[in-house]
This record gives sequence, C-alpha cells and structure tokens, in this order.
Amino acid sequence: MLPLPFAWLLAGRAAQGVGLGLTALMMGVARDHLPEARSAAVIALISVVSIIGAGVGYPLAALLAELGGVRAAYGLGLVVTAAALVTAWRSMPDAPEGRSAHVDVAGAVVLAAALLLVLFLAGEPNLWSRHLAVATGLAAVAVVLLCVWAVIELRSTTPLVDVRALRHPAVAGANLAMFVGGIGMYLLLTLITRYAQTPHGAGYGFGLTTFVAGLVLIPFSVLGFVAGKLTPRIRTRIADPLLLAGSAVVVGGGFALFAAARSDLAELFAAMGVLGFGVGGFSAAMPGVILAVTPKSETSSAMSFNYVVRSVGYSLGSAIGGLILAAGTGPGHLFPDDGAYTTAALVGIGAMAITTLTSLALARRRSSETNP
Repeated sequence: MLPLPFAWLLAGRAAQGVGLGLTALMMGVARDHLPEARSAAVIALISVVSIIGAGVGYPLAALLAELGGVRAAYGLGLVVTAAALVTAWRSMPDAPEGRSAHVDVAGAVVLAAALLLVLFLAGEPNLWSRHLAVATGLAAVAVVLLCVWAVIELRSTTPLVDVRALRHPAVAGANLAMFVGGIGMYLLLTLITRYAQTPHGAGYGFGLTTFVAGLVLIPFSVLGFVAGKLTPRIRTRIADPLLLAGSAVVVGGGFALFAAARSDLAELFAAMGVLGFGVGGFSAAMPGVILAVTPKSETSSAMSFNYVVRSVGYSLGSAIGGLILAAGTGPGHLFPDDGAYTTAALVGIGAMAITTLTSLALARRRSSETNP
C-alpha cells in the first residue's frame, strides 16, 4: 500500500486546526442558549473533553495502525468526524438575532502565517545553532506579522479576536497562565510517553510499543475527566483563579513524581494520572476566568484566542523537551542520558511555578475588585 502523500497529511493537519476552533464555537453556543449556571458547567466540560479525549484517541489509533496500517487509523478519525458533523447538523440551534457571520479572512491569514513561523522556529532547533541569522530574521518577520495582525483586528468591525479585550488584566493573565502552563503540561506528556517507549538498551525505559505506550495515557484521561466533573462543584466555594493555581500545583506534583520515581511502569501511570487530574482542573477552570469579563457575543472569539495560546504553548513544550533531551544525548548515542529527563522535569516544575504565581495574582486582583 502506497504511503500517504505529505501534502494530504499537511491538509489533514490544517483541517484539525479548524476543528480546534470549532471547540470554542461550541462554548459560544452553550453560553448563548443555556442558563448561566448550566452553561458554565457545560463550557468547563467541553474544555476538559477536548483534551482528555487524547487518552482514548492515541491508543485506539495506535492499535488500528498496528492492525490495519495508518489508513485504518485515519479512517476511524473520518468516521468519528462524520458522526460529529451529523450530530451538529441535527442539534445545533440557530445563532442569535443580529449576530454577524462575517469571517475576518485577512486577520486569519496573517495570524496563521505568524504562528507558522513561530512553530517552525520552535520545531527546528538546529536552525538556531547553524543558521542564526536566518532564524533571527524569521523571528523578526513573525513579530512584524503579529503586529500587523493586531492592527487589522483593531480596525476590523468583526475581528477574529477582540484585541481590546486582551488588555483586561484577567484576560491577559489567564492567557499568560495558559501559555506557560501549556508548555509545562505538554512537556510532561511528551517526556512520559517518550520515556515509556525508550528501549531497555538505553539503560532505562520500558521499550513499549506505540499501542502499549498509548495505554499510559488512560490514567490521564480518566483522572482528567474526574477533575473536570468535580471542578464545577468546587467553583461554588473557590474562585476560578485559585482553582487554576491549585491545578498548576498538581501538575507540578506530576513533574516532581516523574523526576523522583520512574523506575517502574506503575510510577509512570501514577505521574500521568496526576498530570491528567491537574490538566482537567486547569482546563475546567480556565473558561470561567476569561468569560467572567467577556460579553456573550465575544465568547467564541475569546476562547478561540485562548486555544491558540494553548496550542502554541503545547508546541513549545514539546520543542523544549526535545531541546533538553537532545542536549543530554552524548556523541554517538541514540538516546539521551537518564539525567536529561530529570533536567526537563525541573524545567517543567519552573514553568508550573510561574503559572501558579500568575494565577494567584489573578485571584488577588479579583478579590480586591470584589472587596475594595
């Protein structure tokens, strides 16, 4: 069977990005058509499910790839997507009266170009060491494009993202927490799955197949779902920024567990479960922080931008993990030293500490606004 052409894979990846944007639209629909109390719980659940589904998708796709090849795995994705499309077509309500359906195409293209450069530079560490001038030039172009995008959004009557809303301290702080937290969360996810697949010949690791390594993600999904279900109840007693801070501490605990104990497969399952619980709580609490200061009409816009920030953070987390492990790989060696994983875990703990402090600052500001 012929391999899939790269152009088709690239097109599929772009379509996946469209799907991530639809998640934010679902949040907007929930806020428009459900009572306030119920919409908050539904939005939190959407945020959580969009992440923890990976714990089911990865092992299932890996199993299908092993049994029927890559096309079988992509076929499953096509079936699931088609089912979701039919469900949305039959159940989605009409948009509220007066809501514009115009899409800011210019803003979308410029933002996509800027993010493409950012992610390319993050994923090509060799470019910085071998062609510093080229990398610096591309970074400058990315910054210029982001500035141009901001100007386009400020002048547009129907912007892709309401840039003015980003000036609100709660929104800016939440996106900063999401960016840094996303780096840490995906860094640990990458470290654990890579460690589990490292062959015994490296002096560590478990040599798991792609499918079995995917099963390590099950505790991530299960405990992430549990945290997502618990968070709406806890929100009645604890403010969302404090929940963000607490969840960031939990993720940091997952890093600490991985750094201290990873000689047994059960320890990797435990670290992944702790990560899932922290990510689930963080994802469920994040919409509440942003939407508390966002008009209903801007729900999709605000959450879309947060998803972009999260995606960039995830990509940088993966890239940072790769850089640290590459630096810890000795000359002539195929695999990094075991100590490189500890170093990466310590970097992750630092990222989650920044996320915790940012979230606590948000909580302090909200408290001062509520009780002047």
